[in-house]
Amino acid sequence: MQLDAIGKDKLHHLLRAMPKAELHIHIEGSLEPELIFALAQRNGVSLSYPSVEALRAAYAFTDLQSFLDIYYAGASVLLKAQDFEDMAMAYFRRARADNVVHAELFFDPQTHTARGVSFETVITGLTHACARAQAELGISSSLIMCFLRHLSEEEAFATLEEAMPFRSQIVGVGLDSSERGHPPEKFARVFAKCRELGLHLVAHAGEEGPPAYVWSALDVLKVERIDHGVRSVEDPVLMQRLARERVPLTVCPLSNVKLCVFKTMSEHNLATLLDQGLAATVNSDDPAYFGGYMNDNFVATFDALPQLTARHAYQLAANSFEASFVDAAAKSAWKAQLDQVFAAA
Repeated sequence: MQLDAIGKDKLHHLLRAMPKAELHIHIEGSLEPELIFALAQRNGVSLSYPSVEALRAAYAFTDLQSFLDIYYAGASVLLKAQDFEDMAMAYFRRARADNVVHAELFFDPQTHTARGVSFETVITGLTHACARAQAELGISSSLIMCFLRHLSEEEAFATLEEAMPFRSQIVGVGLDSSERGHPPEKFARVFAKCRELGLHLVAHAGEEGPPAYVWSALDVLKVERIDHGVRSVEDPVLMQRLARERVPLTVCPLSNVKLCVFKTMSEHNLATLLDQGLAATVNSDDPAYFGGYMNDNFVATFDALPQLTARHAYQLAANSFEASFVDAAAKSAWKAQLDQVFAAA
């Protein structure tokens, strides 16, 4: 296959058709305005926006915090297990249309337990959706519980305790929310406990925070994947380590532009990450808020960065399987599907 010579039209087809795994999706961030209003009506929740259009118009963010403010407001409509199931199923249908074969969903229990919604309610709805996604759509999935880094480590420990009856339904833990001023080492003890429990470990680092946060996530928290990590390019030694150790980066291009990490997509460093041998992947982060699901991210990025070719597309999809928390047999099967799609190009 002469992948570098494939033209743009055929490349667009490949980007959409190739099987892929999504490893950085906040399920609460897939809550579209239409569903927010439907759930608000169903649950008798009053919203501060008069219409779907008014809510969507508010999605003009200047940084991560301005997004988080509206993100938490949107989550207020999630009250019952059925609400969480409906939200996740809406995401899975979009993912299936984008040829996502596997998704590892982040969820934020503290966003909900702080509102009086029980951990059991959250996990029950999401687990039902995961089972339905496999049965109805053929998508495999798993759940990664995230701690909110603007809260204390003690509160994270309390959430971990709440999660213990549902340990078998959670594949790993992550760290999200406001990065600035909340370094990974703030959560060293709780991550050590999670490691003892056999949970996979990931953390947001190097999005708005500096490369030092990536080092801390690796060396203090001992994470297996870095979520975002795009600011790693500012540290050549870190870049060499990430490449040498094949530490996956779950990059979210549309999110990076929407939150002003990069001014425009043409400034994005995804091509640099790949060409320097890093195991970068493409993901949608909070697609309802950032303007696109998986294929939207792939197409927008490849359109803006002409140096990206079909070879990079293949590598991104292969990286997503390599970086997933599944067994070798599943990875091998998806890789074979990927090879078939590219062989037919």
